[in-house]
Amino acid sequence: MATTLELTVRTAHWTRPPRDLVKAFEKFPVANIGDAMERLGLVDGNINPVWAGAHCVGSALTVLGAAGDNAAVIEALNYIQPGDVVVINGFGHEHRALVGEQLSQRFEAAGATGAVIDGYIRDRATITDIKFPVFARGTTPAGPFKNGPGVIGEPVAIGGIVCSAGDIVAADDDGVVIIPQARAAEILERVIAVAAHEAEMTAEITREYS
Repeated sequence: MATTLELTVRTAHWTRPPRDLVKAFEKFPVANIGDAMERLGLVDGNINPVWAGAHCVGSALTVLGAAGDNAAVIEALNYIQPGDVVVINGFGHEHRALVGEQLSQRFEAAGATGAVIDGYIRDRATITDIKFPVFARGTTPAGPFKNGPGVIGEPVAIGGIVCSAGDIVAADDDGVVIIPQARAAEILERVIAVAAHEAEMTAEITREYS
């Protein structure tokens, strides 16, 4: 008989960024943030919104589990704080869904602003109906194993990018970007400048063709 393995949960030295710093990124599209980061920090473009118009910004709550297993994802419910984005390294596994309607609703109830999954989900229609922002590689009807092991709160790989707990995650129709917490204030200044430049170019086009 299979034995459930104990989860490893490490949260030492894990701090969330100030709320006002996180919220400051909400007004900017992911493309602008990516430009401000010299096109670095952008997650693999195959991780897409489950429903059109999904967008979220928040502090990363990182989860790593065995491929096709969501025991650590379920355990992460105990660590979600309002404003978190649940970031799950599922190794891009295609044959088991790590998140479905039940976990999406629990994430939202716990105060998470979204979930980014390097793997697959199911119950797309319900997730779309509740409008909880989920980003994943695709869908499959097959449910996950729940045996473990897993790690919560340590750096994970998500779509080829390293994401540490407490980094700022921004996601919209274009995709996902990971903003290192240590550089967030600097990157915010840069994205403000990028957005201003974009506005100037838009105004110039309007004047030229009006």
